[in-house]
Amino acid sequence: MSRISCDIAVIGAGSAGLSVAAGASQMGADVVLIERAEMGGDCLNHGCVPSKALLAAAHAAHAQTTTEPFGTAPVQPHTDYAAAMDHVAQTIARIAPVDSQERFEGFGVRVIRDTAHFVSPREIQAGDTRIRARRFVIATGSRPAVPPIPGLDGVPYLTNETLFAQRDAPGHLLILGGGPIGVEMAQAHARLGCKVTIVEADRALGREDPEAAAVVLDALRRDGVRIVEQARVSRVAGQAGAITLTTEAGETLTGTHLLVAVGRQVMTDGLGLDAAGIETTKSGIKVDAGLRTTNRRAYAIGDAAGGPQFTHLAGYHASVILRSMLFALPARAATHYIPRVTYADPELAHVGLTEAEARETHGDRLTIARFDMAENDRAIAERRTEGAIKVMVVRGRPVGATITGARAGEQIAIWGLAIAQKLKMSQIAGMIVPYPTYAEVNKRAAGAYFSPRLFDSQAVKRVVRLVQSVLP
Repeated sequence: MSRISCDIAVIGAGSAGLSVAAGASQMGADVVLIERAEMGGDCLNHGCVPSKALLAAAHAAHAQTTTEPFGTAPVQPHTDYAAAMDHVAQTIARIAPVDSQERFEGFGVRVIRDTAHFVSPREIQAGDTRIRARRFVIATGSRPAVPPIPGLDGVPYLTNETLFAQRDAPGHLLILGGGPIGVEMAQAHARLGCKVTIVEADRALGREDPEAAAVVLDALRRDGVRIVEQARVSRVAGQAGAITLTTEAGETLTGTHLLVAVGRQVMTDGLGLDAAGIETTKSGIKVDAGLRTTNRRAYAIGDAAGGPQFTHLAGYHASVILRSMLFALPARAATHYIPRVTYADPELAHVGLTEAEARETHGDRLTIARFDMAENDRAIAERRTEGAIKVMVVRGRPVGATITGARAGEQIAIWGLAIAQKLKMSQIAGMIVPYPTYAEVNKRAAGAYFSPRLFDSQAVKRVVRLVQSVLP
């Protein structure tokens, strides 16, 4: 057995762990990075990257059917599912060098490809190597949650970890779960020529603003997706090519393939956390505001920290703990301005409080500023007028924003900045944005906040009349 010492030992080479390893090593720390599976983690290999690549292929196919309003005869595309999956694989391969072992070793990081577990509060074991570190970072990510539904373990099913290895298009894809993953993959497969049914125990996109969610779900229905809500599955049966879901209400749904997309489970098993004095919760590893665990030498970040599960949040977590580990400076992780996006067509993006949350928190102090995509000139020119922006405002400052429509994910960033930096609506209204762009919806929403105060105010009108009366 070999023994090594380092400043920082990172367990997990997904988005969170790679961000820590890259930042710490390039700023002079001695870093060891341990990964038992693929470099890049879930985001590169099974999540964000492949799902968006498949959506891009599906959008390209769908675009061929919607050209008539622009003066071009539409066609029914011939879709090649295997070729679409080739595009997914090529996308992963193009990005993979950025997350590769070779690149990180070039930074000076020692990379160990093995399973790691704590053997004491100060040491971990990875294969035949014992590692003693000043600080530890647990960035083990999460895996697809599989619900304990009777019969599920007896049928072949897909998760996001196995879906993108498929070469043959499903004849009828049943999707268990109507969250963002389920909705995105439903639309992608429908546009690639598959029959698709979503089965959701509650409300599809239930975390999102109901009005915004309805815009997205209506688009899926137009694409041919069947959405069955308030339908809790009580039993799964069948075999490859013929899988049946039975709901508690007695309805049966049969398809050729089943995708389980009901959420994710933090990976902490096998880490030997007890040996390190690290406590867990139902959602992940117990951390304080600075992402430290109950072992003061260890941090948990990304999905392992038990909060929202986003790649961009993992990167943010890395920046928080680097401040603490490298410079001994106080650092706290915030979550109130972390955006999220469902990458359907149209997109649904949100940051901060939803309207319901804002009403519950702020009551009568809340004002809703709204602007419809149907009034945006670029959206009109491109016939993408579905959706709207809704901004939750308290005392002149935004506390949340929801955008549904084309490129909503690109537009939400300004509101994340506004909430993080406590900007005023007047500062957003004062932006100069190019015309015609979708970005104008943000400025127009801010303008909508001020319109009643300016145009409906008798006091403003009296001041204007007074000024005009004395002007030469």
